[in-house]
Amino acid sequence: MHIGNVHIGTCGFSYEEWKTVFYPADLPSNEMLRYYSLVFSFVELDNTWYRMPNPNQLQRLALITPSDFRISLKVHRSLTHEIDESWQTKADEFSLAVSALSSTGRLGCVLVQLPYRFSYTIENRKYLANLLAALSNFPLVVEFRNATWYQDRVFETLRKLKVGLVTVDRPDLPGLPPESVIITSDICYYRLHGRNTDLWWSGNAKSRYEYCYSEQELKDRARLIRAMAKQSKTVFVAFNNHSSGYAPKNAAYIQSILAEQQL
Repeated sequence: MHIGNVHIGTCGFSYEEWKTVFYPADLPSNEMLRYYSLVFSFVELDNTWYRMPNPNQLQRLALITPSDFRISLKVHRSLTHEIDESWQTKADEFSLAVSALSSTGRLGCVLVQLPYRFSYTIENRKYLANLLAALSNFPLVVEFRNATWYQDRVFETLRKLKVGLVTVDRPDLPGLPPESVIITSDICYYRLHGRNTDLWWSGNAKSRYEYCYSEQELKDRARLIRAMAKQSKTVFVAFNNHSSGYAPKNAAYIQSILAEQQL
């Protein structure tokens, strides 16, 4: 369910380790999204970062969800982390898949998540401008992992382009983006990565995000989400602490807090 203009969900949904924690133990993998969509109104498909999405598969996946369910697509790594001279061709291929999802009415937005090494340089600024232009037919949000991008010039450019700036919940470490909500479009996108300070740089994809938010932390973030909802047309909240099933657990709890406070 969505609560007003707020959609709560997780980064990814097809984790075998979520069985017995979130999914029934005997649930077939091809039924996971249908089950998931009965609990949450939004999902971020992060597997589109690992492999280029197939338009037909995306359409079939989307159409097993309710009509008010929303899906965001994380841009393929060839456009953010492994950029080469063929990026325009890759952007066209990715756009075909996004268009197929959009035709189902379930596209939330496209997430451009950039790595820490993608700092604020002339070369990177030019590339990002070109990438955003190539994907401009879709609602876009950008997540910077490097704090050098957090300056008024960037914010104003994003507002002109109507591109949202992702609010990042992460460990308190030097060089990472500040904990601030900066609204640059109709979409406010909040990604929660956990607070594993010791493992942020040294951990792997599992250990880095193996973090369970406490009840108090979730209550604090629920207040922040309510503030976001007053400033933007749509809010997407994506829990990325997927290890050990913490993401659906935390997402369900914060969803219940927001639902109760709406009454």
